[in-house]
Amino acid sequence: MTIPTRLKTLVELFSASPKQIKLQALLDYSRRLPALPDHIDPGAMEEVHECVSPFFVATELADDGTVRMFFHAPPEAPTTRGYAGILAEGLDGLTPEEILAVPNDFYTTMGLEEIVTPQRLRGMYAILARLKRQVAALAGA
Repeated sequence: MTIPTRLKTLVELFSASPKQIKLQALLDYSRRLPALPDHIDPGAMEEVHECVSPFFVATELADDGTVRMFFHAPPEAPTTRGYAGILAEGLDGLTPEEILAVPNDFYTTMGLEEIVTPQRLRGMYAILARLKRQVAALAGA
């Protein structure tokens, strides 16, 4: 399993940062999470029930064979939105094979346990699991 370059850069930045910087960076990624495009219906997205806050994910295969990913969570869920922002920044636009090769626990080396609860970490695991399941379905794997 390998971590794609963009995601690896984020992992390294987080892991090398002090606790307060990690928190600020996670909040920054929550604000950077792209809004849903008009063609994505929030009601048709898959809910990640393991998340403390309402959280939804959808994926689609672009014409060039890359994966587009979409996340929806309320602004009152900044840690979850931040993690989604990291995934969007690190994985959106990659091939299904690249996304499926990401280790399920890649985020454990980021040091996020310093700033989020174990329950939220389980939610992060569940988000990636749902995302990868959808990508596998898109790829016909």
